[in-house]
Amino acid sequence: MNIVVCVKYVPDATANRQFEADNTVDRVGVDGLLSELDEYAVEQALQLKEKAEDPSAVTVTALCVGPEQATDAVRKALQMGADAGVLVTDEAVAGSDAPATSLVLAKAVEKLAAENGQAEIVMCGMASTDAGMSVVPAMLAERLGLPQVTFASRVETQGDQVRIKRDTDTATEIVGGRMPLLLSVTDQTGEARYPSFKGIMAAKKKPMTTWSLGDLGVDAGSVGASVAWTVVEQTTARPPREAGEIVTDEDGSGAVALAGFLADKKFI
Repeated sequence: MNIVVCVKYVPDATANRQFEADNTVDRVGVDGLLSELDEYAVEQALQLKEKAEDPSAVTVTALCVGPEQATDAVRKALQMGADAGVLVTDEAVAGSDAPATSLVLAKAVEKLAAENGQAEIVMCGMASTDAGMSVVPAMLAERLGLPQVTFASRVETQGDQVRIKRDTDTATEIVGGRMPLLLSVTDQTGEARYPSFKGIMAAKKKPMTTWSLGDLGVDAGSVGASVAWTVVEQTTARPPREAGEIVTDEDGSGAVALAGFLADKKFI
């Protein structure tokens, strides 16, 4: 069985994130890492491998589209336990929106299938922590012609059958599908594992492949900011944090002052 996990290199949420002059996210000049939501996808792929009758017959490949620094995201997936990694990096990809990203991912999945055999499962996280659109999995499934079972909070497999539990605002759904398919998982599937020292050392020997758009047969003119369907027109820096207001209670009026403050802010 082949499992391809799509992962994303995103700016560190705890760092000073910023935009380029063209209002695209700066992914080179800031610290980045593997998207936390994609760690859950890697974890579920590894669990499927571990639960297989013959784990050695299951290959988990981490696939990423991003700048050269995105190697760190793929490497993290390898340290967690993925068997191989692929990074698609090309200057023309910068500024790509969801449709273009799904195009590049689809071509990469197809190239992997041509080289290693079709992927029974293409795994994705529920969203990226930098954009949060949650549309790439569906677009990728459409481009690959695969059925999709999305937003899984629990995943079960039996033979070529996959069944998931999906929790919505009003109900819990049980959805099933037959491989090959695309599967996206939420952060409710369980904590992702931390790379062990053994895993970190083993990752150094695992195959890591880098492709360009030319390797995938993708026209550079079909991706990038110039053909994006969505454009960020303006960005505004978050204002500095203001000092809090202290309510004193020297004469017993503190409760009234606190209630007045909350009422002014429309908290009560």
